[in-house]
This record gives sequence, structure tokens and C-alpha cells, in this order.
Amino acid sequence: MTNGERAITQTGMDVDWDAAAASFDDEPDHGLRDPEVRRAWSSRLRSWLPERASDLLDLGCGTGSLSLLAAEQGHRVTGVDRSPVMVDRARAKPAGRDAAFLVGDAAAPPVGEERFDVVLVRHVLWALPDPGRVLRHWRGLLRPGGRFVLVEGVWGSTAPTAGIPADRLAALLAPLAEDVRVERLSEDARLWGKDVDDERYAAVATVN
Repeated sequence: MTNGERAITQTGMDVDWDAAAASFDDEPDHGLRDPEVRRAWSSRLRSWLPERASDLLDLGCGTGSLSLLAAEQGHRVTGVDRSPVMVDRARAKPAGRDAAFLVGDAAAPPVGEERFDVVLVRHVLWALPDPGRVLRHWRGLLRPGGRFVLVEGVWGSTAPTAGIPADRLAALLAPLAEDVRVERLSEDARLWGKDVDDERYAAVATVN
């Protein structure tokens, strides 16, 4: 399997995400249970998302931790994940906030004709077979002036690694967006609950 022009050695498609759901939130950046980690992600999200209340599509939302943060900031959130167990756990979290969760394929989410101001994706695109095609489909889900917020990386500092490099993702976004900004995240240990030495970043891109 290839990720654009870069071979990857493992994919999220190989994981039983229903089985993984029970321990998924144990990772600091998944469950956001540590107050410092939670504050770090909340601050980053606030800087990436529109200031006004917006319609946000969180693809590969897992147990909904980022969806919940975005909803707490006033956004109307639709989360999509292929794992019914992950979605059940996400649905148990919002408690009255403006968030809904659907079971479906992140590459082709079941949202019909609905369009969004933001497509938010964390650690999903790298695992999909044709990221360029997927990005073009996601572009069609955005309203004019909408934005991508894509958190990705290359995991592992020595070969074999898995992921999609920032320069490759920026190149894929360039034909679809009028502004692409890459923000490096590896140096901010608060986001991960530990020091990391691999490539982690966010690509924020505004479409026409």
C-alpha cells in the first residue's frame, strides 16, 4: 500500500478499532484526561478553528475527544468513525453539547448534501489508500471559505516509519486551497503527554 508517493509499513486499516476502543482513551492525546494535555489541545484548536460558531466535521473522530473540545468552544460538530464502539463512547461524552456522531467511512462520510465550515482530521489521512483522492472528496464537503485542519505526522524516528510528511501533505493541499499553513507540533510535549522525536504537525488550509 502506498501513501501518495511514499510507501508506508502499516495502516490504521489493519487495526480492530472496536477492540481498541476500550483502551483508546488511555493515550494522553486521545482521552485528554490530563488537564495540561487537554488545555494544550484546546488552545491549539482555538487557534485553528474560526472565531465564530461554525459547522465542523470531525472525521475518524474516535471516542470524540476533539469533537467535544470543539463543541465546548461553541462549534456545531458532526463526528464520523467507522467503529461502532468508538462512536458509542463518543456519544456518551457530549452530555448536552452540540455534537452528533455517525458510524461511517472517514474517506466518504455519510453526510449527504450537508456542507461544513471545517473538516477536522487527526491521524487518519496517512492510513488511507489514496490521500489525494480523499482530500478532493473532502474539499467537496466544505463551503466556500471553509478550511481543512489536518493533524498528521510520521511516526518513528528510524526506518521503518509510518505516516505522511508535512511537505507531501502541503503539496497535496496546494491545488485545493488558496492558503496552506503548516504548524510543527513535535516540540510541544504538552500535546502528547511526553517528549516525542518524530514528525508531528498540523496543516491548516483555507479553500476558495
